[in-house]
Amino acid sequence: MDIEKKVWEVLCSEEDLNKRIKELGAQITEDYKDKNLMVVSLLKGSFIFCADLVRAIDLKTKIDFMTTQSYGNEFSTSGNVQVLADIKGNLEGYDVLVVDDITDSALTMDFVIKHLKEKNPNSIKSCVLLDKPSRRKVELVPDYCGFTIEDKFVVGYGLNFGDHYRNIPYVFAVTDEDR
Repeated sequence: MDIEKKVWEVLCSEEDLNKRIKELGAQITEDYKDKNLMVVSLLKGSFIFCADLVRAIDLKTKIDFMTTQSYGNEFSTSGNVQVLADIKGNLEGYDVLVVDDITDSALTMDFVIKHLKEKNPNSIKSCVLLDKPSRRKVELVPDYCGFTIEDKFVVGYGLNFGDHYRNIPYVFAVTDEDR
């Protein structure tokens, strides 16, 4: 599919994103005020969201990164989650917040949480920009969620199609309509 030739339906504008991320940052700041916070960003999709989110958290925060893969260049998950690059730091003594761009099947987040629990953090929770619960394959509800969306293929603000369009400053759905 050539998404350049399709109509883009804006789901989350820049303004919507900025407002919601400030709200999430304030909530996380309150919830973690007496804890030792480590944010683990799941690359590549969450890097823009995570950067904005950690700037909205008013706490001493350590940040680490993991790279996982389950999509490739497809529209839906393969169901096989792989760790391409693991975190570098030690999780003992930290309250971990795993940040991702989207949870739909929840296979990636479920896998990552189980993987990180083996590293003995004090606690572990999840934060996603977008939640698509209609696509769940495992029981998982994100602890923090920016927006709940319908089952649409979404791109922009870190979410990609064929490793492009991450730099679009809003989230859009690719429609079936031609431009």
